[in-house]
Amino acid sequence: MDEILHQSKQERRRSFAAPAALAQALTLPGRASAAAEERAERFMQEHVPLVRRVDHALAAFRSFNPLIFLAVAALLGVASVVTTVYTPSYQVSIDGEPIGIVASQESFEATVERVETRATAILGYDYQMEGEITYDFTLTKRGEIPAASSLEPALFDRIGDVMKSYVLLVNGQVVGAAENESDIQNLLDSVKASYTNENTVSAEFTDNVVITRQYISSDVEQDLDAMAATLTSNTNGETTYEVQAGDTFMALALDNGMTMRELEALNPGVDVNKLMIGQVLNIKEEIPFLSVETVDHVTYTESIAAPVREVEDSSMYVGDTKVLSAGSEGTQQVTADVTYLNGHETAREVTETTVLTQPTEKVVAVGTKEKPSWIATGSLQWPVYGNITSYYGYRSIFGSYSLHRGIDIACSYGTGISAADGGTVTFAGWNGTYGQLVVINHGNGYVTYYAHNSSLLVSVGDKVYKGQTIAKAGSTGRSTGTHCHFEVHVNGSLVNPLNYLP
Repeated sequence: MDEILHQSKQERRRSFAAPAALAQALTLPGRASAAAEERAERFMQEHVPLVRRVDHALAAFRSFNPLIFLAVAALLGVASVVTTVYTPSYQVSIDGEPIGIVASQESFEATVERVETRATAILGYDYQMEGEITYDFTLTKRGEIPAASSLEPALFDRIGDVMKSYVLLVNGQVVGAAENESDIQNLLDSVKASYTNENTVSAEFTDNVVITRQYISSDVEQDLDAMAATLTSNTNGETTYEVQAGDTFMALALDNGMTMRELEALNPGVDVNKLMIGQVLNIKEEIPFLSVETVDHVTYTESIAAPVREVEDSSMYVGDTKVLSAGSEGTQQVTADVTYLNGHETAREVTETTVLTQPTEKVVAVGTKEKPSWIATGSLQWPVYGNITSYYGYRSIFGSYSLHRGIDIACSYGTGISAADGGTVTFAGWNGTYGQLVVINHGNGYVTYYAHNSSLLVSVGDKVYKGQTIAKAGSTGRSTGTHCHFEVHVNGSLVNPLNYLP
């Protein structure tokens, strides 16, 4: 043994030279090639321990048995060819069940970590792959070892709470999943169809709608009817509305599917009995979960307004007009692309118009005569400012339940009472329960009453302008304190003054 351990460098060199000779023996005389010699030499360099052991074992036979020597050399040549065609690999098994081939254990372990990380994100808890992993050495043709990542589906299949399916996402939110992509697409098409008609040329979702093929938790919604209910559901939002002439708080609530209480809650501080034109209110709005924008290509007929020609008339007051010739409207055929969002028009692009009938001229006389101050402006002002002590409507008055015909505005004794608008005094004097009363006719069916005055400053037939002082406040007639009782009559009928005051 000591002799072996203490071999000289020359002897060790010789022990490795012999295998080279074996390789040369594989190339028969006259048929050797440089490529074969190169492969044999490379094999010797890559498998030094193996060659050393074979060389040592056959040392005793080389001197007297060339046939054995040549046989071993041939085996080594075959090994060289095998290592050229094949490469080491590992058969991976989990709990004894083969999973696949990998190039290294490290690459498969990295794949397992990736699967565990994705499963953790899907399931919402820390997931760890179960089962005993074993690796069996094997040889695989070079270039045919699959990437370790190709085994991810097999690993995911082992997770009972995760499945691979077609998933529907709206704005990043998972709505549900289905085995067939066509089922989800048909569901989306049905949502669009509810907004389309025979004139619709396009229908698109304004939200980010995506169908992906991915792993997802198996408890995700998979019922198509439930998914449809989600897609067509509404959420509550808020929008604003500008009050128009004739609007009432109750009508606005009903028109928008709200109760009075709900509308009041959205508009704290707003007097529901006193809306003003141009006032902005908050209104509840229902917003679909999935919004659809459509474009309809339509053709329709519309009127063409008659052109107006104005003629000055010095016998009429400035601001007054009179139609001398009505003229007539024309008609035209219009082709347009109309854009809708969830069924509500948002834009209209006219692409073509064809005049069918021409309009005729309308002639209007306009007044140039200076208007006197007592002419009514068409709007009312408060006759006096103060707290309202009694509103219009039925109430108990002096022990009996009867209609209170106006509003009572508290003020100090002797305070000036103003005309609510310009007009002609038609009554000025004592009138029973009204006490000292002034009545003004403003024209166009409007008449106002001012009662319980202490003194009157106008007479019947006087022309008064808007804001002119017509009386002094008092408590005459059937009254319990100083105030101005104010009534408004329109076309002979009593109305609530608060609906006409600013």
